[in-house]
Amino acid sequence: MKQVKKNIQSNIVLPLDLRKALTSNPKIQKLWDGITPVAQRDFVSWIESAKQPETRVRRIEVTCSKLTSGKRRPCCYAVVPLNLYTALNANLDAKAVWKNLTPDKKRDIVDEINSVKGEARIQKIEKICSKLAGKK
Repeated sequence: MKQVKKNIQSNIVLPLDLRKALTSNPKIQKLWDGITPVAQRDFVSWIESAKQPETRVRRIEVTCSKLTSGKRRPCCYAVVPLNLYTALNANLDAKAVWKNLTPDKKRDIVDEINSVKGEARIQKIEKICSKLAGKK
């Protein structure tokens, strides 16, 4: 999806369809501007993780609805780095173990991944997925 507008305060790139939905209603735009950059990032990431166009449209509608009802985060959405999310989806054994981890353990793993950049990050994710899957 084409991304056109960057949130000046938080450096979040808003997808065009989300930006249109937010700007179509000044109340929703004000509510959006009132949530934290992390919450904005979570909503954008949740919307962009949709695989089907229909799901993406529905998530944008849900985002606007949640904002108007006072919610400040997408429900049941854990901030997992996209490359870890993709790796877990490719390794069903690791994904099954991941689902049963405590929120604290998941957070520790995400922090460990976020502590490295570039190729080292990819290697870290591969190593973590191997450990989760019970492979050496």
